[in-house]
Amino acid sequence: MRSQAAFIGLTLVSSVAAFWRMPCRSQTGVGRVDPIMDPGQIAGHVHTIHGGGGFGFDATYETLNATGSCTSCEVTQDHSAYWTPALYFLYDNGTSVKVEQVGGMLAYYLYYLQNVTAFPEGFQMIAGNDQLRNFSGPFPDTDLSSWPTDPTDQFFLEQRALGFNCLNYAKDPEPSLYRHTMPHKDYMDANCADGLRLELAFPSCGNGELDSTNHKSHVAYPSLVKEGNCPEGYDTNYPFLFFETIWATNAFAGEDGRFVLSYGDTTGCGYHGDFIMGWKSQDFLQRALDECTNQSGEISDCPLFDIQDDSIGAQCTFPMPDVLADDDVMGPRDGLPVDVPIQYGPANATEYPVAGQSGIATSSIALSSAPSTFSEGPTLSYTAADPSVTSTALGGIIVDVATSGGGRTFGITHSGSQSAPSSTTFATESSSSVAVPSSSITTAPEPAAASPDVVATSYITKGNEVIEMAIVEVDVTVTATPSTGSKHKRHVQKHQHHAARW
Repeated sequence: MRSQAAFIGLTLVSSVAAFWRMPCRSQTGVGRVDPIMDPGQIAGHVHTIHGGGGFGFDATYETLNATGSCTSCEVTQDHSAYWTPALYFLYDNGTSVKVEQVGGMLAYYLYYLQNVTAFPEGFQMIAGNDQLRNFSGPFPDTDLSSWPTDPTDQFFLEQRALGFNCLNYAKDPEPSLYRHTMPHKDYMDANCADGLRLELAFPSCGNGELDSTNHKSHVAYPSLVKEGNCPEGYDTNYPFLFFETIWATNAFAGEDGRFVLSYGDTTGCGYHGDFIMGWKSQDFLQRALDECTNQSGEISDCPLFDIQDDSIGAQCTFPMPDVLADDDVMGPRDGLPVDVPIQYGPANATEYPVAGQSGIATSSIALSSAPSTFSEGPTLSYTAADPSVTSTALGGIIVDVATSGGGRTFGITHSGSQSAPSSTTFATESSSSVAVPSSSITTAPEPAAASPDVVATSYITKGNEVIEMAIVEVDVTVTATPSTGSKHKRHVQKHQHHAARW
């Protein structure tokens, strides 16, 4: 079978000095584990975890770098832990199923501030606030020239540090960090033919501490989210860390229901992520920041990095705690895993009882459907990125696409347009993967008991097996040999990455 695999990457404004993007195309696990917010115990909601195989309830820099540990990321020296909430589709009958995550995670390391310093060993942080259910600003954001130069209002910046990017490879791409709430499902059905990309920017100003009580106050955003002025007392400049995950929301086009994040958020305003520094050493990361300055952003362009094959990274998993064995985080199941209530807002969410966890003060919450006062806001038309008028935090994505040899060649630039061929086929590659859903699910499945046989369906991810979208800029030949089982392997021809132009 002849097809073209392609990935739309992040394009940044000209002020970035250098960057690289870290592909972590396999998950190390999916479960209620969060060693920052809930150390030593069951977490409040499900996360998808990437990076170091030394992850767990009590993960630290030391456990991530223990002898014999592994990583699901391409650079073997990076055992950092990267995790975000999982995305679910909730049918109108109350059944939920995990949406497939496509291609794992990309973690960008960008140099916007001066004298960028490596994250120290033992450093950890979170970004976002899972209690938020309302975005208080205008849409689109006002021009950056109107933003305060004093970054005292961190709430203002935090709200603008997350994005929901509608993917349609037949259209000009939307800007990054343009929309700060999850789009309507009818909007996604009409516009997001290739899924939804969730984006999260982390603070890059630090006070020199490894952590803080709330895991946030030891870091802060500069005045323009990615660059600008740091608050007083935050004189340590870290790399600008940016997460991207893609979800196959297009598989549910035409279905009755709504998308909801694992912590019970249909708005997306509470989207968040966590990071534990797990590089080989602070000195190694500093050397990488100093030496890996090729503008391509490709890790293969830095000889300092040892790069492993994705098939090896896919074998890296962490042992899921026994207490979570029956969670059934994939579905189909009744409601979110496990017993997480949906809180629609616009008021902030409140604490809820965590199944299997004790000693937590909780509120009484029993929400099974959206209240009559709930509104997702107006349905907005598709808006392509235009760097001449876009003033969002990252300036938007512009991708030049040329038709060549029956496929598509992607070049990342700051201006231009995207001309799509008449039809587009996106290949996937993985040492072990499930098929990309090509059509909507015709009927809502009924909840089923947790079982390995049940979760291995055509529209969910099983264990650490994820769909990979190859990051390439040349035609790729994919040979697929179907088997009688529900899973199959794809063997992808070796290819050479070409440097993107910025």
